Amino acid sequence: MTDKRSHVVAFVSGLLFAIGLGVAGMTNPNKVLNFLDVFGDWDPSLALVMAGAILVYAPVYRRIKGEAAPKFAERFHWPTKQDVDAKLVVGSILFGIGWGIAGFCPGPAIVAASTGQASTLAFFAAMVLGMLAQGVVARRLEQRRN
Repeated sequence: MTDKRSHVVAFVSGLLFAIGLGVAGMTNPNKVLNFLDVFGDWDPSLALVMAGAILVYAPVYRRIKGEAAPKFAERFHWPTKQDVDAKLVVGSILFGIGWGIAGFCPGPAIVAASTGQASTLAFFAAMVLGMLAQGVVARRLEQRRN
């Protein structure tokens, strides 16, 4: 497949994902925060969104797992790491804390940033800075180990 065609497929996939996030209400942090507030104004609709995603993904994954390569690439890029280490645990905890405080995770934050709301743009900027800082810290720790 030509490089241009793969970019088109990636763009359309991202656009479809963004539309899905918007339709599901995932770009509204209050919807996420209300889902996490099980003893208050709980909104179970996020669980339905997650269940719907699993119902769509599981059979497709099962079908394509047996194929040699995807339709628009030379090979699959399946994850190979299977161990649980400190980096995974700490990253998961930080992700969960951020999600619980702000009501955003990276995908919906990127989509919501397109609204131009100051609070969303502030979260987006903090998220990007956090990602950059993590990269710097990870490289320094790796250098110390070597």
